[in-house]
Amino acid sequence: METLEKTRIEKLSKLRDKGVEPYGASYNHATPLKEVLDNYSEEEEGKKVRCAGRIMTMRPHGKAAFFHIKDWTGKLQVYIKLNNVGEEKYDIFRLLDLGDIIGVEGGVFKTRTGEITVFADDLTVLSKALLPQPEKWHGLKDVEIRYRQRYLDLSSNDDVMDLFLKRSNIIKSIRTFLDGRNFVEVETPMMQPIPGGAVAKPFITHHNVLDMDLYLRIAPELYLKRLLVGGMERVYEINRNFRNEGISTRHNPEFTMMELYQAYSDYNGMMELTESLVTGLARELYNNFDIPYGERQLDLSPPWQRSTFSELLSKYASVDLDDEGGLKEKGKELGIEVEGVHKDVIAEHIFGELVEKELWNPTFVIDYPVTICPLTKSCDNDPSLAQRFELYIATMELANSYSELNEPLEQSRRFHEQITEDDKEGKIDEDFLKSLKYGMPPAGGLGIGIDRLVMILTNSTSIRDVILFPLLREQS
Repeated sequence: METLEKTRIEKLSKLRDKGVEPYGASYNHATPLKEVLDNYSEEEEGKKVRCAGRIMTMRPHGKAAFFHIKDWTGKLQVYIKLNNVGEEKYDIFRLLDLGDIIGVEGGVFKTRTGEITVFADDLTVLSKALLPQPEKWHGLKDVEIRYRQRYLDLSSNDDVMDLFLKRSNIIKSIRTFLDGRNFVEVETPMMQPIPGGAVAKPFITHHNVLDMDLYLRIAPELYLKRLLVGGMERVYEINRNFRNEGISTRHNPEFTMMELYQAYSDYNGMMELTESLVTGLARELYNNFDIPYGERQLDLSPPWQRSTFSELLSKYASVDLDDEGGLKEKGKELGIEVEGVHKDVIAEHIFGELVEKELWNPTFVIDYPVTICPLTKSCDNDPSLAQRFELYIATMELANSYSELNEPLEQSRRFHEQITEDDKEGKIDEDFLKSLKYGMPPAGGLGIGIDRLVMILTNSTSIRDVILFPLLREQS
């Protein structure tokens, strides 16, 4: 056992010898520290308060001491003096360390240096820390430790606490926005007998009693559409999706998605909704549409650019969507597999390599090849194109939207077309196809990656910075 921990355990024993329970009971009716600071007035000097927090600094001066406590609203100075609390309480204070959690009662005053302070009349030990906090002036800097021990990251880095409180408020604001448009929040299965709604590799689990394999969902789409069939005309869900794929600064196998469907709308309606939602969030957080991201600025001012997939492919990759030979040649240059691959799939890979990195300010990329959009209605003026958009901000795909295909026979044909002889795991959700035969209204569908949205709105360049507990490799 390390010396510091051993010393703290000895203090723990001494506290118990004094009849103190170092892991105390509740401490109700404590005032948040920010509220103590905000409510101070000279007219009410000495007003009694009751507050609690973690000890972050200590400056003992013989028979008196100044120290700071911190809760999730702020930090407050406390002054304790032997003559005021008595010898018994002061001896208990001497057994405290940085990181211990305590309750304090006393009058509020302002020191000669102008710092609002509580003059302690009483002190209660609530939790004795057996390990020290990170170095008090510099906080926790090691990125690997920050992700693995998020509890230390939160308690020692104020900006990290602020980020995750912002994340919570962003999600709350999304709900408020959607509720204001008469959407209802629903819950759909996270374990599914057939993975559907997206093309991705699922995680597989097994239910023992039913003796059946299940899949952690890759998307809630097919269940939410069943609700449209049932008559729920505006539905959304904010919950986890799971994809057994790579990890990067933009990908985590477990991620949060907001997905919604609006009957009688289409992808144009979804563009309006998306733009209104995100610009509203930016205005709420920054009171501005010009926001920082990394070393650059983002201009979120509406209206946002709308460009077709084909236009952007031609502009940034110098290749035409209808030129199969040119697409294959460009694909080979980029090391993309082209033999036996549909030209539209090749175009999609080229887009990912050459076009995405050019899309900095918000851009709705619209009208994708229908062959790579099996759940989407075709464009009225060109059946080879789909009424789909992807929204890119800061070179990241942030949202995906369709004018939803609601024609059951065409949907069945496209599903079966996707299943190849090599795709042994390919399964078709026949119940979903059956539901469409009862009639699904025309609808716009939208999915927004919440983690990436929070990245953009909090100026975080890694997805791990905005997920409380990102998936990490096991430590060797």
